[in-house]
Parts: sequence; C-alpha cells; structure tokens
Amino acid sequence: MKPGVFGLFIFATFLIVNVVVAQSPNQTIRGRVVDTDSKTAVPFANITIDNSNPLIGVTSDIDGYFKIENVAVGRITLVVTNLGYERVTVPNILLISGKETVLNIEMKESFQQLDQVEIKAFKRGESTNEMAISSTKQLSIEESKRHAGAISDPARLVSSFAGIINEGSGNNDIIVRGNNPRFIQWRLEDIEIPNPNHFAIEGLTGGPINALNSQMLANSEFYSGAFAPQYGNALSGIFDMKLRKGNDEKQEYSFSLGVLGLDFTAEGPINKKNKSSYLVNYRYSTLSLLDDMGIVSFGGVPRYQDLSFKFYFPTENAGIFTLFGLGGASKIGFNTTDEEDEEIILEEGSQYSNLAVTGLKHFIPLGKDTYLKSIVSYGFNGSKLIEQRPYEEEILKEFNNTRLNNQTTRLLSTLHHKINSKHNFQVGLMYAYTNFDLDNHYFSIPQNLYLKGQENEGAAHFSEGYFSWKWRISEFLTAVNGFHLSKSSLNEKVYMEPRLALKYQLDETQNINAAFGLHSKMASLPNHFALVYQPNGDYFMPNKKLELLQASHYVLGYENLLNSNLILKVEAYYQHLNNIPVEDKVGSLYSLINQDDYFVDKALVNDGEGKNIGLEITLERYFSNQYYFLLTSSLYDSKYKAKNGAWKNSRYNGNYVGNFLFGKEFSVGRKNSIDKTIGINSRVTLLGGRRYTSIDLEESIKQEKQVGIEGQYLGNKADDVFYLNIAVSYRVNKQKLSHEVKLDVQNLTNNNTTIDYFYNNVKKEIDEIPQLSMFPVMSYTVHF
Repeated sequence: MKPGVFGLFIFATFLIVNVVVAQSPNQTIRGRVVDTDSKTAVPFANITIDNSNPLIGVTSDIDGYFKIENVAVGRITLVVTNLGYERVTVPNILLISGKETVLNIEMKESFQQLDQVEIKAFKRGESTNEMAISSTKQLSIEESKRHAGAISDPARLVSSFAGIINEGSGNNDIIVRGNNPRFIQWRLEDIEIPNPNHFAIEGLTGGPINALNSQMLANSEFYSGAFAPQYGNALSGIFDMKLRKGNDEKQEYSFSLGVLGLDFTAEGPINKKNKSSYLVNYRYSTLSLLDDMGIVSFGGVPRYQDLSFKFYFPTENAGIFTLFGLGGASKIGFNTTDEEDEEIILEEGSQYSNLAVTGLKHFIPLGKDTYLKSIVSYGFNGSKLIEQRPYEEEILKEFNNTRLNNQTTRLLSTLHHKINSKHNFQVGLMYAYTNFDLDNHYFSIPQNLYLKGQENEGAAHFSEGYFSWKWRISEFLTAVNGFHLSKSSLNEKVYMEPRLALKYQLDETQNINAAFGLHSKMASLPNHFALVYQPNGDYFMPNKKLELLQASHYVLGYENLLNSNLILKVEAYYQHLNNIPVEDKVGSLYSLINQDDYFVDKALVNDGEGKNIGLEITLERYFSNQYYFLLTSSLYDSKYKAKNGAWKNSRYNGNYVGNFLFGKEFSVGRKNSIDKTIGINSRVTLLGGRRYTSIDLEESIKQEKQVGIEGQYLGNKADDVFYLNIAVSYRVNKQKLSHEVKLDVQNLTNNNTTIDYFYNNVKKEIDEIPQLSMFPVMSYTVHF
C-alpha cells in the first residue's frame, strides 16, 4: 500500500467536514411506548430526561408515540412512568447530531394494577424477552461500537461476557460454557438462520468478519443456557439478533471507510402517513477495492461484500409486514512457497463462501391482549475449497476440491396472549425443510488417480412446537414454565423437552434465580448422510437415522445491584449431554462433541455423553459520569465420554477465562462542550489453552493426511492466550452531521501463543496455528 495514502485520505476528509460553521448541536429523540406482554400501545406515559433542569419531558399520544425535540447532543437517561406500570429507566442513550434516536420502550404492567411501581433494582442489559429470566444477556449495539476489539461486530462483543469464549485466532467462533461452537444457534428477526460470517465453512460457527453490519442492528439477545421454551435445536447458546427499523420521518445516511470495509447505510420513510420505512446497508472489502486499483498487491487479499435490508410496512387493519434479508459473498486465496526460493509454488488455492437469507414477517393484533406473529424465510449457505500443487509435468494439479451447499425453507407462527398482569402465555409451531449437496474429491499420489471422499445429497424435515406460560406468583416471585417439542423426519422419535425457571426478588436490589431445561439439536445433514468406506473400497451410509443430541441444563444465579451504577452477578451451572453421536468402535475416543471438520467419515451411534460444570462472576459498572468497567471471570470443566467408556477432556476445555474492560470519554474543546469527545477503551483477556492431539509425523507422511499419536487424543493442553486491545476514538457533532475517527488495535503487545498444531501435507512437517497477531483497525464514519 502506498505510504500514508489511507491515513492522509481520512485526515483530509476529516478536515473538510470540520469547516462547517459550528453551532450548538442538538437532536430529536422519539419513539413508542408499548406493553411488554401484549405489544399494544401505552398511551399517556410520561417520558422525561433524568436530571434535566428545567425538567424536559413529554407525554405519549393515544398510539404510544412521543417526541422530544431540541435535546443537546451527548448522553442522556430517560425515565418513563405511567399509572399501573412499573417505572422504566433507559440509561446512557447517546445522542449524535447526524442521526435521530428512535426508541421502542416496553413497560411491564405492575403486579398491583392501580399502583405505579418503582423498581430501584433496574438492571441495564436485562433481556426484553418476557419469557427469559435466567442466563440472558442483552447486547447494546452502542457497546459493540465502543468496546475495544469489538470493531462494531456483535459476535466479538459477546466474548466479553462471562461464560462465552473465543478461541484467540481472530475467528468469530463462539464457545459457550465449554461446548462445541457448532452447538449454538444464530437467529435473525426471531427465526433461525445459517452462520452469518464471511469465510465460514461447515463445522464452524464463526468466520473472521460478521456479514451483518452493526449499523443495521437493534439491541439483541444472547442466551447461554436453560433457554426459554420458545427456543429449540440448540445445545449451548442462542444468538438472537434484531434489525432496527428505519427512520419513518426523515432521510438519513451513514458512510464508513476503514480497514475492514467501505460501507454505506441509507434509511428513511416510504410513506410518512402510514409510517412505513426502509433501511439498507451495503459493504465492500477495502483491501479488495485497493487491490483492484493497484494500490496494494499481495497474496491472499480477502474479498467480500454484503448487503442487508429491512422494509417495514404497517397497515391500518391487516397488521405489520416486514421484509428483511442478508446476503454475503467472500473469497480468499492462499499459497505456500519454497522457503529458499519464493518463486517456487508448493501449493495454492482458494476458499469461497456464500450466504443468503430473506424473510417475510407478519405481526397482527387480535384484540388488545393477543397478537399473532408469523414468519416465512429462505436461507442458503455454501462453501468451496480448492487446493492445487505442482505434480510431474503439470504446472499445478488440483489435489482437493470440496463443495458444500445447504438450503432451508422455514415457517414459524406464534400466538401470544396476556390474560392479566399475572399471567401470559405463548404457543408456537415451527417447520423447516433442509436439503444439501456435498462433493469432495481428492488426488491420491500412491494410486495416481482421483478418489471420491464424499459425493452425496439429502434432505430432511424438522418440526417443532412449544408452549410457554409466565406466572407472576407474587410481587416478588415469577415463574416461567412450559415445554418444547422436536421431531426429525430421519427417525421416528418425538422429543419432549420440559423447561422451568424461577426468579425471586429478595429486596429492592437483590434477586436469586434458578432454571432447568432439557434441550436437543439435530446433527448436520453431512453427518447424517456421510459415506463410510470399508477396506475393500465399498461404502455405506450408517448415520442417516441418528437421533437428536440432547443436553440437560441446570442454572442457579444471584444478582445484587450494589448501587445505581454497579451490579454483581454470580451464576453456577451444570450441563449433562447425552445421546451424543460417537464412533461405533470399541475403544474409540471420537465424539461429535469435539468435531471441527466439514463432515465425519465414521459410523456413529448415539452412545456418547458429556458434562460441563462451571461458575461465572460478573462485576459491571454501567457507563456513567463518562466511564465504565466490566470484570468477568469463568471457571469451568468440560468432559466427554465416547466408546472407550472413560471421561476425557473435551477439545474446548480451557478451564478458565477472564476479561477486564475499561473505558472513559473526555469532552474537549470549549468549556463544558459536548460536541467533541475523545474515547479511550481497553480490554485485557486471559484464555485457558484448548486441548489438542499430538501429531504422528511419520504416519501422517505415509497416509498423506494428519494422523494423531495413538492414545494421545486431546491429551495436551495448549498455552494460555493473553491479549490486550486498545481503542481510541474522536467524535465531533456539528449541527447537521456527526463524524468519528477510530483506531482499534487488537493484541497490542503482539503476543503469539500457539493455539493448535496441524500437519502440513505440502511441506511434510508439523506447523503451528498462532493467535491473532497485532491487528490495527482504523475507520472513519459520518452520519448525516
């Protein structure tokens, strides 16, 4: 890259924008107040800005809408009250001049309906899902933009929460409480979707870059155990992402240029009269663009682009229709050259991945206490890997070609009914039809011909249903109970999964909670339809009728609001996994609990087990008085049992993880100015090393593939991973726009711990997989 080209461009752009004549910047904050359970409007609610003098506030109209104009930019806290409802505090709202703030505020009806109740123990980050009262975490999108190392990626933000771990290489794999990252479920707009990361492959839940831009997201939810009855087909975690609604009153735009991409967001009204709106974002890889222009030139330029959208159409009598979608395409090349002569190519190849999701959601009230929500969606994800090497007279010969495509059509319909302030229930049905095709061919040097690894296709139906009942037994005790049903077309068994959660408010600042849930998940179709070869070359398909994987979750938690800005959370859990597919071979140690590849080529039976036990502690100071901190610590033990009958460490048993995050903002410029802000954020993380298998180099060379030393499967623990992230930002508000320059440096100390090892079949040696090296991410964003 030409020296300083990118930095000079950002600096020049920043100076040009700053020549706008400075005025005292202000903004509008508006939104709607609705009932948490019924989603109906809460009219005549009082919305005030906390600590404003004189008091600034408004009252919501008959449809629950409110608007407060000419509010000075900066951070504010809203207080919402209404007779018969619990007081709501919405803290730390960041107002910027280039973009209106539009909120959807939910109020819970008070236990004694004629009272206005003030809950002093209001907890920021608490789930808005009324059926989820244990092991829940809300993701603030403002936090994903602020936290060091998050780089506006919600998948990276969650790894700072207790019990949630990344693996240190820079990938977005999410390891929850020691479970395989394949066991989580991604959701968008209330329905399951494929892995939404660029450069993703089957067998992993991550990829280095999330295809969903944070500019599109509303606050979202993450569940780490004992899920509410509505959730199925997951064993370890649920990542439930929500798209925000576009501005329905005025056109707004955002432009961002950074190391990770150039993106543009547009939103505005389609019809102001009926409050319909649109929101669209497109992003293109910056390095790919610079490579096309000839400014950079190196092997392995990551190429990717993504598009996401949401169109919102309210109607007078037919409810609300929402059309949403997400698409992404990515490609990266790689090559290996001779260490003594870089002109000699030993291997080159490319990895491709594609993603497409689109859905239509319909929401319709059926009276003031009932509503029906229905969704139909289509999802596609595919990946392809091509490897080429020099061979005999050919310059490059294709040695491996693997292609996998998945397609899924989903239907969902849920009915929500609120009986009164003490009782509400949900009932829902879900259906999915999935088909796949997998083609894997490779060249065998000893046989001098191409061999078929996997060449198959298949399909399956998956049906689910649930019932959930929330009962506020008293002013202090709440219970959520119900069940989830799951059925795969690949076997005859129907799975009944009971769920129960209790929450008891000890006093105004403390509560305890407990939860139990039985959960199940279907193995991937490439595992069900895997071809297993016999010594004579024949193959068969033994895994087609595998049963669902199951896990029982037990959770006990305690929360204490130590003061208005400081909260302590402690959570203990135990998980017992059963019905886990393991290799049907006496003495074998293979289990899907440890799977990290495309597919399995072994005959499996549902005889495996697993167990995870742990303790999580969180101490969080909410952002107030221009600073915050977050301290999380997790101690855990993850074991599994295969056909050999002994309990062994799972691949993801790191035993411990700790995070400390701290951030502060400084107002600069004129005295008491709020239009220029410097932000400094940091994150320190220590990860316990994952387990790995020692490689038998001699046997690997002989078989032309990685072979572990017999009896040492996952018998080693890698070194601990340490990293320090630092982010520095400068934000400026003008009258009509706001803009920000940010530098986010991951692994500032450039630690290079080895995470794992692999056999390099080209160099015929064992190579290391290191942690992500120091990676600076610079970006410039403007809202107008």
